[in-house]
Parts: sequence; structure tokens; C-alpha cells
Amino acid sequence: MDVNALLKKLSQTTGLSGYETKIRAEVLAEWGRFVDETRTDKVGNAVAVKRGYARKAHRKIMLASHMDEIGFMVAGFSHGFLRVSPIGGIDARVLPGQEVIVHSRQRDLPGIISSTPPHLLKPDDRSKVISLDQLWIDVGLAPAQVNRFVSIGDLVSIRRDVTELKNGLLAGKAFDNRASVAAVAVCLELLATIQHQWDVIAVATVQEETSALGAATSAFGIAPDAAIAIDVTYGVQYGSAGNEVFPLDKGPTIGIGPNMQPKMTQGLIEAAQRIKLDHQIEPMAGSSGTDGWLIQVVREGIPTGVVGIPLRSMHTPVEVVSPRDVEQTGRLLAEFIGGLDEKFYESLTE
Repeated sequence: MDVNALLKKLSQTTGLSGYETKIRAEVLAEWGRFVDETRTDKVGNAVAVKRGYARKAHRKIMLASHMDEIGFMVAGFSHGFLRVSPIGGIDARVLPGQEVIVHSRQRDLPGIISSTPPHLLKPDDRSKVISLDQLWIDVGLAPAQVNRFVSIGDLVSIRRDVTELKNGLLAGKAFDNRASVAAVAVCLELLATIQHQWDVIAVATVQEETSALGAATSAFGIAPDAAIAIDVTYGVQYGSAGNEVFPLDKGPTIGIGPNMQPKMTQGLIEAAQRIKLDHQIEPMAGSSGTDGWLIQVVREGIPTGVVGIPLRSMHTPVEVVSPRDVEQTGRLLAEFIGGLDEKFYESLTE
């Protein structure tokens, strides 16, 4: 698998939280090459099923990686410019000057996020961070044309091609969490070459950035015997320090804490050790901030593990990821799943 090419395709495909139609089609096409069945559920999750070989009733493990991205929605107009509301966690500090696409009901319109030039600001305001309500989108149309082509509620996505940095790193939008979607693709490709006992249900979940709706509904419907949430985590970068950041190109993180079932965490660590795979331990004393937080408490409770891919500049249009970390994450998942048996399932309640 060409991981770089897959990451570029997934990153550059639009799929705002709650409006994942385009990215879902790409995910189903990619995952579908390696599985027995694909489908879309009632809330829009992409589901791919890879059946195990167990002769008795099959155990099920769910792999959850959200496919939605942050963006905007048109909320109003002023003199031909568009005012927007955020979809997901938007960092207004990085927005001025960004290129966007306004997905109007008639056509896609290119636009620029603009603000008042510093020369026209009051002196006291020139050093302040500009808030989202002080920004607008310029699509180059006159007020009458804007009213004809654009409607309240139209979506706005960041326009950004992936940039190749040195040392094999990639920078682009929506690697949170398309990097994990790509890692699951690597896992499914590897599983197609081995025998594994448990059924694998991979889910590209919707709306993680706004409500984690897709994680809760899919886990309830699938009722897996165990689950792993795959998401990005904070990468080391300028100004970062402490236990919450991890270097890129050193392998995935394995979460440890109350959101993770201890046997799941230990099983992931042992899987990494078996194949001598670079990995990092990520302490999470509270919520993991991932789909795993809701999956864990669905029905009577689902034993859950959390795996992270280090990412720099999270929730910006230039998120930086290592394709090698993505590939290593897929290998870790496949090795863990390949070792699942009835004995492991029984250990979850010991």
C-alpha cells in the first residue's frame, strides 16, 4: 500500500462533521478492497467487516477511527461578505488569509478568510488575537450575487493540498483523523494475508469533532466484545513539553488510564513487543478525548483500548504527520488482532 498517496487523498477529500458523504465514499472504496462486506449505517458511519475463521460463535472487535473534519457553516451576510459559525474546535489564530471552499447548493465557490487590515485597527487592537466573529469570507461576489448563490447553512471547508516536508513528513488538513483511517486500511490489508479468529468490524465514525455520535451509535449496534479507538495525539513541537506530547516517527502511542481496559492496554503493548515495533506509552488520567470515551460505556460496557498517532499543529490547516507512524499503527493493530482468541476474551473479566 502506498501510505503517502492514501494520506494525501483522504486529507484532500471534504468531510465536515455531520456531512461526511464524500469522505465516506473514499473510505468504503479503500477499506472495501480487503474485507468481506461494507455498509453505511443509519447515522452515516462507514462500516467494513472482515470475518474471522473461528468455527464457533465469533467474537468481534471494533476498530473506530473518526473520519470527520472541522470547518464552518455560513451564518450570515454583511455587505457581500460571509459570516460563519464553527463546526468543531476552530483555532481562530490561524485563520486569517486561509483559502476556503464555500459549498453552496449551486456550486463550489473559492474564498479567502479576511479581516480588517492592521493599519485600520485601533492601536490597542493591533496586538490582539482576532476572534472568529471579526473574520469574514470574501468570495469576490457583489452583495446581490452572494444572496443568489449562497444560503445560510452552506458549508465551508479549508482548501489545502498536502505538502511534503523533509524527513518524509506530510503537512495538510484533516490528518486528525484521516491518518487513523489510513492506519486502519493498513491493518485490513495485513489481515487479508493472515488467519485471525475474531471478526473485525472497522468503523469510520461520524461527528467525533462535535458530539462523538458515530462512536456511540455504532458501538451500540455492533455490540463488540472489545474495541480500539484510533486517533491522533499531540506531537512534540516548539513550545510543547510534558507528558502529553510525543515525538513523530517513533511509532504509535498506547494509552493507559481509566478509559482503557488494562488487559487491552497490556495486549497492545505485548503485540508491539512481539514484532519489535516502536511504540510509546501515553498516560491518560481522565478522558482520552477520543471515540473510546463513549465506546467504553455503551450497553453493559465494552473493554476498550486507545492507540494514538502523534500529530503536530492539531486543528490547523497544516497538521503534520509521519506516514511511518501511520504504517506502524496499522501493523500494531493487525498483530494484536491476529493474537486474539477465546483465552484473551476470558481474561478481560478476570
